[in-house]
Parts: sequence; C-alpha cells; structure tokens
Amino acid sequence: MLTTEGLRIAVPSKGRLQEASIELLQRAGLRFRISGRRLFAVCSDTDTRIIFCNTGDVPVLVAEGVVDLGITGSDQVEEKGVAVETHERLGFGRCRMSVAVHKDAPFDTPRALAGRVVGTKFVALAKRYFAERGIEGVQLIPVQGAVEVMVLLGMVDAIVEIVETGNSLVENDLVEIDTLLEAEAVLIGRALAPGSPVAQARDRLLRRIEGVLVASRYSLVEYNCPADRIEEATRITPGFASPTVQELRDARWLAVRVLVEKRLVQQVMDELEALGCTAILESELRHTRL
Repeated sequence: MLTTEGLRIAVPSKGRLQEASIELLQRAGLRFRISGRRLFAVCSDTDTRIIFCNTGDVPVLVAEGVVDLGITGSDQVEEKGVAVETHERLGFGRCRMSVAVHKDAPFDTPRALAGRVVGTKFVALAKRYFAERGIEGVQLIPVQGAVEVMVLLGMVDAIVEIVETGNSLVENDLVEIDTLLEAEAVLIGRALAPGSPVAQARDRLLRRIEGVLVASRYSLVEYNCPADRIEEATRITPGFASPTVQELRDARWLAVRVLVEKRLVQQVMDELEALGCTAILESELRHTRL
C-alpha cells in the first residue's frame, strides 16, 4: 500500500502525454525514476509520489482526494465533469475533439446525424454536444480502442474522437464535419487545508512549474544599443516587466537584457538590427521566477 502522507501526483501511464508530464515534473525539480511496469515512483529528495494511471482516471482520482494533483487532457476533465481546480494549462498534448464520418457518407453536417449511431469514448461530451444543437435521436455507443474502425465495419455512422494531426482519419477514409472543443494537457488539483504540509509542498511545486512554463515561452535576448536609440529599442523589447539597461565603457552604447516571447524573437532581432543594435544574442531559459 502507498502511504497517504506527502504529496501525490497522478500522471498518464503511457504515450506522449506521459513523456511530457515526466519532463515537466523533473524540470520542476522532482527526482524520481520509472521502473519497468511499476505504477508509482517515489521522489528521492521530497516526500512526493508519482502515480501512473489512465488519463481518464486522473480527474476522478483528484476529485475523490486519492491524489492531490494530476496531469491529464482538458477533454478528460470535461468528460468526467468532476469538481477539480485547473491550476495550469500546460501547452502540450494539444488536440481537438471532432465529429468524423466516412468520406463517402451522405452526412456533411452534424444535423444529418439525427437518428443515427455514433461511436465515441466521450459519451458525456457527445451527448451534450448533440443536445445543445437540438439534434435528436442520436444513439451513442461507448467504444474503447480504435474508434475509426467502427465506421469501416459499418457498426456506426459517425464517431466523436480526439484528433491530433488528422493522419489517422485520412488513412481510414474519414473526414471531420465539426469540432466539439480544443484541448490540451492541464494540471489539476483538489482543495487542501491551507498551511498544511501537503498544501505547502503543492504550492512550492506549483510555483516551480509556473517558472518552467514561463521559461518555455520566453527567451533571454541581449544586445548592445546605440545610446541615442534606447527609447526606440525598449519599445521593441519592453520585456516581461522592464528591460535591464546597463552603461558600457563606451558611453555611446548601452547593454540591454530582456525577456522576449519565443515566437517573436526572430522578428525582434530583425527590428533591433535595423535600428543599429549589435551583438544581438538569444539564450534559452530553463527556469524562471518572475
């Protein structure tokens, strides 16, 4: 039996979601090893345990108080409909939930599925989707495993399924006719007694994870700027709060250090170069506390 003491975190037991979750927790300072088929790991330097389980079970385990934190897809949280707090949207595991039919089927809109059979792993979300649109008579069939094959076998007229790249649908002659929702991995948690040792451990980990997520979105950009162009340069790079500006031995120049969103780095470097800035460098961040 696992001890009930310490912080407990549920993460997916397999797939890319597990890999990304483990990387996030380890970057946040948790030290643990995954051993074969073992379904839990104990952190070596903190009183924290990692529980590996099905993504659909994570929201329930958190809501029932079996674990304190969990990482799973936001689609799973919505499907289960349980009371949990979403602490962070993690930016990985992005996908969409779509209605798909065979490419030769006579259903080009969801409304055409009235009175038809739809297979899905997400019965609650599919039921809500059709009800909200007034599409009546849809028979929902719970399906596990490869949902796409159910259309090819003629067992269902359509499916409601998670789509990442869409390659699997194309390979099985299926097309999307609508999107229910966009989803990504989320960090969820339950209510804890304020000030308790577990709550303190949770809050410390949440702060670390926040720092890792910020680091994943920003780069540190450093450059030398002509002193008479500094106002223009800092308008280009306002920074997270404010850029750091230092005088150089040559009074005609100033050294600037600033955080820039990764997606904007190349554009910013182009603009700084055009302004006359030199020695423009980008450094990757691993951790931040802002």
